[in-house]
Amino acid sequence: MKQVNKLPLTSECHHWTRLGEVPWDLQKYWQQRYTIFPYYDDGIYLTHDAWYGVTPEPVANQVARDLGSIISPSKTTVIDAFAGVGANAISLALATAEDGSTPRWETVIAIELDAATLACAQHNASLYGVADDIIWVLGDSFKYLDALLNSPDKLEEDLRVDIADTALFASPPWGGPGYSTDEIFDLNTMEPYNLDTLHGAYKTMDHALYLPRTSDIRQIAKLAPEGTKIEVVQYCVEGASKAMVAYIPAAKDEDTQMET
Repeated sequence: MKQVNKLPLTSECHHWTRLGEVPWDLQKYWQQRYTIFPYYDDGIYLTHDAWYGVTPEPVANQVARDLGSIISPSKTTVIDAFAGVGANAISLALATAEDGSTPRWETVIAIELDAATLACAQHNASLYGVADDIIWVLGDSFKYLDALLNSPDKLEEDLRVDIADTALFASPPWGGPGYSTDEIFDLNTMEPYNLDTLHGAYKTMDHALYLPRTSDIRQIAKLAPEGTKIEVVQYCVEGASKAMVAYIPAAKDEDTQMET
């Protein structure tokens, strides 16, 4: 598991300028491009699949502000477990402390499994002037977290962060039946990673999960460590809810021990 320097854009990375260039299944998303990335015309690149899951910039910015205030100031490192084309990592890198100038996070680590998608993220971050403020990792975030917890000596020095000082943000894929049609979405059916899988990997640190807007709150509430509460926020664009984020405190030591 290693960090990577700038990856080259490939034929899988696209910056479409005319509707006729856009595949039919993405045209409605492309027509919302300025909501997703207001500076799209500056040269934002996305892969085909990224259009389906990218966080709109206004939402990413608000999530970054909320994460920075909800999570204790003692947490100075943040991990973006599903970096995609960089929307959330960019917002996290731009986030400031209460003084409005000091960066909220000393370290931002962005992990992405697909090389073309990560190339887009690095390119997009360069347009916002923060590409060099983010540690980019090409690989599986679950494997990275496992190594961080169990064999940190196998990681590069910059990736050996202190769990006690670290928070995590995850915007996982929302695959599976029903997330866009069910009145209440069963998070146990989410694919390829369901709620138990995600929380099981992240529970040792404060973490925020970016989930479908209709997610079952009862399932999320069960994850609260004893004596704590989970904050759940709905995020809207132009009056329409786009997603919810659950801000989940780290499990207490005794809770972790009971589950192992």
